[in-house]
Amino acid sequence: MCCECAVCQSDDPRNNRLRSSIMVENEGYQILIDTSTDLRQQCLRHRITHIDSVLYSHHHADHVHGIDELRCFNFFNKTVTPCYGNEMTLSAIKKNFSYIFNGSQPQGGGIPQIEMVTVNSEPFTLGKIKITPVDIRHGNLTILGYRLNDSAYITDCSGIPDASRKKLLDLDLLILNALGFKPHPTHFCLDQALAAIADLKPKQAILTHINHNFDHEKVSAELPENVELAYDGMTVDL
Repeated sequence: MCCECAVCQSDDPRNNRLRSSIMVENEGYQILIDTSTDLRQQCLRHRITHIDSVLYSHHHADHVHGIDELRCFNFFNKTVTPCYGNEMTLSAIKKNFSYIFNGSQPQGGGIPQIEMVTVNSEPFTLGKIKITPVDIRHGNLTILGYRLNDSAYITDCSGIPDASRKKLLDLDLLILNALGFKPHPTHFCLDQALAAIADLKPKQAILTHINHNFDHEKVSAELPENVELAYDGMTVDL
């Protein structure tokens, strides 16, 4: 939006990027990680008709501000959506979206039906997926990544603590952020992300939360054999 660079004006649909989020499905149970600002558009585009649970990485706008769209799934599926996150994240969401949680009568419209569930370092299970919360550094914040069985989703990462590194070994798939080419105070750049992948040694890695400096075709051609760039609508079968 508002940018006329070659990537933003590209005809390659893989260079047309909405905010980062993923849907994880196992035997019909669907877990959404983060309610991105673009959630409505993403769900319409990919025909997502139900969400069983939401895992939140952190409370920043691009990862949360689609939260009101959950009410569509509540209405049509007659469900309450459990939403998981650390204490910092859930406290910020309750404050920033107080109309959902303050118990007042909604004025002129419905509100999402949400159950907030605080998680710590202990694993838990959703459907048949073992969820292991992983503490991640995002600048001065401690946010959450998630290991889901033998895959992991880590976004907005600027550092992986030693204790968390142990939770990210022996992965079939690692999805990790790589914001751009230059170092950034709160996100891995490409070189840092590739270094983390080389250290953790997943069988496969996908780079997400990438900015408009990444032309998909050009950058992909220079990545290690087991690393690729994410693109909107990408699916991976495990």
